[in-house]
This record gives sequence, structure tokens and C-alpha cells, in this order.
Amino acid sequence: MEQDTDGMMVYDYLVNHAEDTTNMEALIDLLVTKDTTGQFLASSARFLHAVNAERFHSHIGKLVMHAIDKDRERRYIGSLLEALWGADYADRAYDLSLEDDNFRRIYKRIFNTGF
Repeated sequence: MEQDTDGMMVYDYLVNHAEDTTNMEALIDLLVTKDTTGQFLASSARFLHAVNAERFHSHIGKLVMHAIDKDRERRYIGSLLEALWGADYADRAYDLSLEDDNFRRIYKRIFNTGF
């Protein structure tokens, strides 16, 4: 995976080996270094959330945090709102922003508003 230039190989490996959590932290760290746009970080967060949100909770939080930092164009992080916080996230935005710093950061960046 050292030849991976954008994170796609790491993402592909993570998706295909998600049941083996022994290397999950190392995979996420490698993905953080390889993915310069946040695309695969956001995709990994959505995937792990769909597979088992409780089991991967800490990993998802780390992926989202780094996706926010890297997605300067706001091309990928917007998809996380509904995928992670539900279709009604907008109705609960204020409460979610108090509970979850990642939600607050994404919401603020996407909608250019603060709470």
C-alpha cells in the first residue's frame, strides 16, 4: 500500500477487511496520510457506520475529524451529515452541535453558520 498515492488502495483494503479490527487503527492512520482530499476518509466513515456504528464508533470519529480537516472544497463532508446523523439532522442541528464536535464543524462549514 506504500504505492498508494491517493488513499484508494487503503480504502479498498479497509472495506474488504473491516471484520478484522486488529489493524484498523494502523489502516486509518495510513489513510490519513494518503488521502489528501478527505474523499476516502469520508467514504470509510460512511461505510463503517453502515456496517456497525457502535463497534466502529471511535474509528468513525477519527475518520470524520480528518475528513473535515482535509476536505477544503467541502466536496465530501456534506454527505456525512445524513449518513451519520440521519435524514432529520437539520431538524436536530442545534442539539447535535452541542453533542458532537464533528457534527458542529461540518454543519458550520457546509452552511456557513454557527450556533
